[in-house]
Amino acid sequence: MIRYDALDALPVRSALPALTEALEGAGTAVLVAPPGTGKTTLVPLVLAGLVGGGPARRVVVAEPRRIAARAAARRMAWLLGERPGESVGFTVRGERAVGRHTRVEVATTGVLLQRLQRDQELPGVDIVVLDECHERHLDADTAAAFLWDVRQALRPELRLVAASATTDAGGWARLLGGAPVVEAEGVAHPVEVVWAPAGRPVRPPHGMRVDPALLAHVASVVRRALAERDGDVLCFLPGVGEIARVAGQLGDVTDVDVLQVHGRAPAAVQDAVLAPGARRRVVLATSVAESSLTVPGVRVVVDSGLAREPRVDHARGLSGLTTVRASRAAGRQRAGRAGREAPGFVYRCWTEAEDGRLPAFPAPEIKVADLTAFALQTACWGDPDASGLALLDPPPGGAMAAAREVLSAVGAVDCAGRATPVGVRLSRLGVHPRLGRALLDTSGEGAEVVALLSEEVPREYGDDLAGALRRARRGGDAYAGRWAAEVRRLRAVSGEFSHPPARDRRTGGSEQAGPGAATGARGRQEEHSGQAGPGTGDDRLAGLVAALAFPERVARLDGGSYLMASGTRAELEEGSGLRGAPWIVVAVADRPAGKGHARVRLGAAVPQDVALAAAGPLLGGHDEVHWAGGDVVARHVERLGAIELAARPLQDADPALVRAALLEGLRQAGLGLLRWTPEAESLRQRLAFLRAHLGEPWPDVSGDALHARVDEWLEPELGRARRRADLARIDAGQGLARLLPWASGQAARLDELAPERIAVPSGSRIRIDYRDPERPVLAVKLQEMFGLRQTPAVAGVPLLVHLLSPAGRPAAVTADLASFWKDGYKGVRAELRGRYPKHPWPEDPATAEPTRHTNARLRR
Repeated sequence: MIRYDALDALPVRSALPALTEALEGAGTAVLVAPPGTGKTTLVPLVLAGLVGGGPARRVVVAEPRRIAARAAARRMAWLLGERPGESVGFTVRGERAVGRHTRVEVATTGVLLQRLQRDQELPGVDIVVLDECHERHLDADTAAAFLWDVRQALRPELRLVAASATTDAGGWARLLGGAPVVEAEGVAHPVEVVWAPAGRPVRPPHGMRVDPALLAHVASVVRRALAERDGDVLCFLPGVGEIARVAGQLGDVTDVDVLQVHGRAPAAVQDAVLAPGARRRVVLATSVAESSLTVPGVRVVVDSGLAREPRVDHARGLSGLTTVRASRAAGRQRAGRAGREAPGFVYRCWTEAEDGRLPAFPAPEIKVADLTAFALQTACWGDPDASGLALLDPPPGGAMAAAREVLSAVGAVDCAGRATPVGVRLSRLGVHPRLGRALLDTSGEGAEVVALLSEEVPREYGDDLAGALRRARRGGDAYAGRWAAEVRRLRAVSGEFSHPPARDRRTGGSEQAGPGAATGARGRQEEHSGQAGPGTGDDRLAGLVAALAFPERVARLDGGSYLMASGTRAELEEGSGLRGAPWIVVAVADRPAGKGHARVRLGAAVPQDVALAAAGPLLGGHDEVHWAGGDVVARHVERLGAIELAARPLQDADPALVRAALLEGLRQAGLGLLRWTPEAESLRQRLAFLRAHLGEPWPDVSGDALHARVDEWLEPELGRARRRADLARIDAGQGLARLLPWASGQAARLDELAPERIAVPSGSRIRIDYRDPERPVLAVKLQEMFGLRQTPAVAGVPLLVHLLSPAGRPAAVTADLASFWKDGYKGVRAELRGRYPKHPWPEDPATAEPTRHTNARLRR
């Protein structure tokens, strides 16, 4: 029996006439309805004609999460007085409840994408509702783009609704061809904000790590909320691990049921959360409870302020979830859960000042996530670069290029980016293309390991992939149950592609099962034999599958850490079961705060032969000639990516490589590696002076400029050099002479414009110091300059004259000799005539006779 009283109470009912009119006219609509108005439950029932008396249609509702899809279907079935699988059903990965008479099907966006790839026309479907668009999940954005393509090119009668509690309504309206925007009024109860920051500073989140002090504080705030307020408490935490930790800290709270809600929670727990409880409840939830689910009885929200989002570390070739500060939009969504049924309270575990610095909205996944699966979807759709797709945000070019490299490596796309037959198969496996290729390469034998790697493994399973496999097989928890279901699904779907077998992309051979063929019956027999070690049973299978999926993350022990083939270093945590293994494969990793190396979260020991076979394309030998340790090092090296396997000295290295190494040495150690005679140093300084004051055609002789013109001034000497000692024999001055402006004839004026020495009044020829190109220095004894009224100059630049005592010590510095004779000389004369009485100290130096001698010699 239909529960009309519950249906009539849903506020979205007032927007249904406008929504129906929009779909009848434009065929598309954007529905903006606050949480709790019934957009996820009543709207599909009305559109399908199950309530309200409209025409019978088949409606597909796309939800971003499995838990939300199941909950929405169950709620709609309850409203109709039915069970899921009758008029309303659902399809999520590994679970389906749809019958012959189902008119509303709730499916995850991933399932919808699979369906679109199999049959673009979606036969039998009249309306698609894309729910929770504001969350900007990558699958949801992709599904919307594909559906718009279908409507434009194949089925103009297909109706589309983008529905969300809070969204960029204008952007979605433009994306759907100018779709009308229909807004529903909600019943919003006031929610009072209580700022509840920690009493002492806590470390910000980094990677998957959350400061335990913050989690302890969140638990204390939950206790405070229970004491201060009535009703159930909904607490938002970033992930499963944090939920378990806070649940443990609330274990002694009496007369309260503590429930944990996340994608890995058992169905029974999820159902219990979505129904009123007999006792007061504390519901610990991830962001899944922000908008997709209504938790009855909640009057208080405790918000940790954290969320998990996908990120890619392109520098280290790692991707995964990371903990971030939740956006202000997410904060509003979370707070709203406390006011769904009555006035409520939200306790925010940060300061009001911090709130203003939070990001306004969560980052769209397409901007931050690994785009490999997305790129495969678009390639199979026929638009490899996604340039023709209707997307709110275009995919970043760098991320798409990295994705195409992975797809090319696994044989999923050709050189033009088009999907290959293997790529089409991979797109239909429902796992990441890397894992899908490993599944095909092992002919389905790796299904158990692929299932483990498809979802975050509980931390209590450890970091050893083989050990986690054995733990999952034993069962006993919700994760193991879901894992077993996924294994069954993967074995079934991989069986569809067993003929023809996948081509082994790593060996380049004809069609065969690939490196995983060796793990067939023998490997299965060994799995339960109790043997341990990377070469047997579970360990070998785990290492093989991980290596096939992540060949660039094959790593060898190198000192206290592991060096991956990609060049990234990774470290194991203390007590790891993988410690000491010569070779491992890093399946999951993050980067701890303040660390340059990755940290292994999940990996597998792997025999060297399996590592080399799985990462075959990265294996190669080549000559390496480079500058290291102060000289040229020439070797022939066998490498697996960045991992050096073997090396031998190279006797006849390629001259071009040697030359490049020598140039690198000159860049690192400087031009001082050459032989710089005093004459060469002087020439360089003189040329630098002329360049500074006269410019062209005088050459730039700075280090960078000389490196840039090395072909002009160091050949052929550099071409004959083979090692550092050869550089030391190259006369730098001879090379610099080649840079003089010979063609213009200016080279002949070098001694005129920048002479090495200059004649002074005494007849001496004094060397000019050009070390400072802005103002060369003439250091000369004071008596030798008597009679000279004008400061000497070169190339029109007055010299800086250092006047010396008879003993050669500085007595005065001047750039204006006439002024010095007039004003400064008297004080110098008074000081020096007593110290050097045998030397002449005339009262008028400007008219005196210059001399290099003493008075006694002058009299003789």
